[in-house]
Amino acid sequence: MPSDAPTSQPSPKDRRAYFRINVVLPISIQTETDRVEGLLIEKTVNISGGGIGVTVNEVYKPDEILSITLILPDKVIFKAYAEVLRLEPLPYQADTYRLHTRFVRMTTQDQELLIRHIIRFQRDHLGKHYSA
Repeated sequence: MPSDAPTSQPSPKDRRAYFRINVVLPISIQTETDRVEGLLIEKTVNISGGGIGVTVNEVYKPDEILSITLILPDKVIFKAYAEVLRLEPLPYQADTYRLHTRFVRMTTQDQELLIRHIIRFQRDHLGKHYSA
């Protein structure tokens, strides 16, 4: 498969095939059709090579495609599309939801870039944990 070919959709069986980590990153989330560049806000995200979870104040519908922009370490701008899997209201927090998505139409090259950064986050986290 060429390195710029879109990756296939993960099956429910291998949904957790990718390591997940919580990390604070600047992120912008908007609908796929929104052409105005969104505002980047630092948030804790739960990210893997297969998708991203984040707390939001917007209501998104399942199967809706979102445009996600992240600023990774070394000022790397990472843009991807993600399909909304589900949106869960958070108890005791009005108009706040936990958004669960899966990356779609991502090239193998972009997925590998993201996974390299996730491994770096993991290495940094373990280094801090075990050096204490």
